[in-house]
Amino acid sequence: MRQYRLFFLFVLIFLFPLYTACSQEENPASTEGLKQNSPSSQGLVLVTNNLELDFSNHKVTFIELGADRCIPCKAMQPIMKEIAEEYKGKIQVVFYDVWKDPRPARKYRIQLIPTQVFIDQNGKEIFRHVGFYPKDEILEMLKEKRIL
Repeated sequence: MRQYRLFFLFVLIFLFPLYTACSQEENPASTEGLKQNSPSSQGLVLVTNNLELDFSNHKVTFIELGADRCIPCKAMQPIMKEIAEEYKGKIQVVFYDVWKDPRPARKYRIQLIPTQVFIDQNGKEIFRHVGFYPKDEILEMLKEKRIL
């Protein structure tokens, strides 16, 4: 009986996360309120798990690392949409669901969600924030960094 428990624990801990990470689609259909795989030049949030982003076409890329079932992350969705719409062509807004695919969390070394990472045109991180980030504070930071 103990052997079955160990086997079940092994499957649960090691194989299930591997299976779920490998079976994720490019654009998770359950992310509410955000446009899927849409170019930010049209004022939409790009929802993806693609780690090869092009930063050169925008003054800054606003990356939100969160999850579609996380309450503070859900509160960030309207803010991301508004910024993408109001600053289309200037600010690229990207959302990674790190519960569905943990690779972006590893790449950006996040420990808590939501985390917002701001990347300049050269691919250099210019600012990072953890937790809910109000729109007015985001815009204030971008003004201080002379991006807006």
